[in-house]
Amino acid sequence: MNKMVINHLEKLFVTKDTGTVIKELEVEHPAAKMMVMATQMMEQEVGDGTNFVMVLSGALISNAEELLKMGLSPSEVAEGYELACEKALTILPDLVCHTLSDLRSKEEVVRALRTSLASKQYGHEDFLASLLADACISILPEDPRSFNVDNVRVAKILGSGVLATTVMNGMVFKRVVEGTIDRATDAKIAVYSCPFDSTATETKGTVLLKTASELKTFSKGEEDLIERQVNALSELGVKVVVSGGKVGEMALHFLNQYKIMVVRLLSKFDLRRLCRAVGATALPKMVPPSQEEMGHCDVVEVQEIGGTNVILFTQKAGDSRIATIVVRGSTDNIMDDIERTVDDGINTFKCLTKDGRFVPGAGATEIELARQLASYGETCPGMEQYAIKKFAESLEALPRALAENSGVKAMEVVSKLYTSHQAGDQNSGFDIEGEGAAVKDVAAAGIWDLYLAKMWGLKLATNAAATVLRVDQIIMAKAAGGPKPQDNPVVRDDE
Repeated sequence: MNKMVINHLEKLFVTKDTGTVIKELEVEHPAAKMMVMATQMMEQEVGDGTNFVMVLSGALISNAEELLKMGLSPSEVAEGYELACEKALTILPDLVCHTLSDLRSKEEVVRALRTSLASKQYGHEDFLASLLADACISILPEDPRSFNVDNVRVAKILGSGVLATTVMNGMVFKRVVEGTIDRATDAKIAVYSCPFDSTATETKGTVLLKTASELKTFSKGEEDLIERQVNALSELGVKVVVSGGKVGEMALHFLNQYKIMVVRLLSKFDLRRLCRAVGATALPKMVPPSQEEMGHCDVVEVQEIGGTNVILFTQKAGDSRIATIVVRGSTDNIMDDIERTVDDGINTFKCLTKDGRFVPGAGATEIELARQLASYGETCPGMEQYAIKKFAESLEALPRALAENSGVKAMEVVSKLYTSHQAGDQNSGFDIEGEGAAVKDVAAAGIWDLYLAKMWGLKLATNAAATVLRVDQIIMAKAAGGPKPQDNPVVRDDE
């Protein structure tokens, strides 16, 4: 289900991404802030799975209340939770159902990304997974571990629908060119981080002209200087000039005359990314670049997409260091949600470069962990066994949430899953497309969760819950007490 969030700036968000919802909330309570910090840490480590951390940590703290009422001390509950987490992390490797062997195989990567995308854009997961696989594989370096998520960019262009979204090798900027040249092929590119214009003195000067010839030749020297600079670029074979500042009228005149395309980028971050994409070095002043400082791009052109003019820097497949996904949608909210989905998919691919293992999704892993932890709790002699059993019960919160969001009775789903797992089918999960409380082999159906996401989720949720339980007092710094200052102080005579 989607959530509608209106933040303190009155901006509207319609999303089911937990990370976005949490980020826009203004949380005041310190215990709640601990959970928010755990989800933020999950976002940094994995890039996805924030919902898992929030639901599990909330269930752990809620169940701890019953244990405290039974007479257990908070430290015993926290120790029991930590014991259960350690045991869960030893069980987790045995639940691995699939391992990604080839990161350059589009078919395998699409299957790996489907589940992560389906949780955000159900119905579009196959289409988006194919686009993301193309984008990520096209820029995958020789050492996959050095894959940079910032190298997959998103350009949002209003209009059409989600299915019109495309991927391209290179970069897309929602701008128009400065001059009259709007296309260049096999282009050498000179990038300047400074304005492309003649230099002027900081102080104003007064010029005295005595004759008509002096008036004619007044700006001749400046024109000659700029023409020499543009001519030097032309002789080097430069076809595109990218400037981080304004382009002067006289400079633009000569650039048009020499058939050089001019692009102005206002963002220094876009300038850096473009340099990375085309292999150029940004020059801080107007000097001709060396061969090493120039970049190269196969096609630089202006196109109109959905009524919006964009500049495309397109590279041949395999040559590009940056890929761009051009997101289309009928409203800004839809495009924002697609962008967040793409971000989760890219982070999932990044995790695959570290560890390609998967565990069954759709609540199968949680129920199997809960079943084994409940059995483990029976073998523990101390008071911690109650906390371990409550930890197992807390893991049921995930399949319960799935069932409730699908309009199915949660208790019926959980009981069916336990029955299936007790019979030895550890890959049995909730069938969201089945009728009623249906279960199926989710590993065979390709519904997988990242092993890393589950591992970090268990660690962070347990740490958050244990930290809250170990707090017995909240001390808040406030302004010192005392009488309030009077609004209209009385002025005494002796003053």
